[in-house]
Amino acid sequence: MFWLIIKRIFSALIVLWIVATITFVLVRIVPGGPFDADKNLPPQIIANLKAKYHLDKSVSEQYVLYLARLAKGDLGVSYKYVNRSVNDILKDAFPVSCQLGLLGLVFAIVFGIALGTIAAVNRGSTLDTLAMIKVTLGISLPSFVIGALLIFVFGIQFKILPVGLWESPYHMILPALTLAASPAAYLARLTRSSILEIIQKDWVRTARCKGLSFWQTIIKHVLRNALVPIVTVLGPLTAILITGSFVVEFIYAIPGMGRFFITAVTNRDYDLIIGTTLVFGLILIIANTIVDIVYVMLNPKMQIEG
Repeated sequence: MFWLIIKRIFSALIVLWIVATITFVLVRIVPGGPFDADKNLPPQIIANLKAKYHLDKSVSEQYVLYLARLAKGDLGVSYKYVNRSVNDILKDAFPVSCQLGLLGLVFAIVFGIALGTIAAVNRGSTLDTLAMIKVTLGISLPSFVIGALLIFVFGIQFKILPVGLWESPYHMILPALTLAASPAAYLARLTRSSILEIIQKDWVRTARCKGLSFWQTIIKHVLRNALVPIVTVLGPLTAILITGSFVVEFIYAIPGMGRFFITAVTNRDYDLIIGTTLVFGLILIIANTIVDIVYVMLNPKMQIEG
């Protein structure tokens, strides 16, 4: 396990360097620059701004300077948020996106596994049909439609939950449910398929013959083995939930990384774009590593390749 972690750290550094390099090149080959929108500024002031941020140098020189800062943990400065570094911006925004993503993940796991289990054990019944209808809707409807529906029902009609900002636990419920809807539907379908496959095994019938009740067999034996393929997808799913909440953050006016990433792309804020992308990549790497460890804990016979 120790050597696995060491290998993953080494691999993570290489992957992050590749991500930083590709993003660095892409943001500079796209037409437009950080100060092109400021057409009213005199050319001399624009030249001074470019000199301040080393944008007057060649791309190769900029790349070397950026890697030197990155090696020290410095993600650079924002060209649009005056006197704010990228580290400071992400330090404020990341906890919000992380809270939203993790809460959405909890909702997705709880509702997805519960719904999939109920559908599987009631295969072919009305409950199974209703569950699959909900799953289809969860996968088909985009998050902005689900968010609008939740706002209309719980915020406007019943007025029991706030519909914006990020100020209390009550403010977190609707955004987290909106974010969790699609992953929960995907997990429900995966759980149902996995349980239906495992429940036909001979050892399940043996467990029943030994006196275990139906639900004891499902919870203690079937569900434990059915979770193995589910855990496999939790790594990318966690990263997607934490980093893929752009639309949800916009709908509910949440001050997370999604808002800053969108404005950074619009404003050609180079360092903020690269810094946010690197954070997203790091989250994905960490989530996949944790999933690999949990995978082995659930099934010790499995070996992880570095």
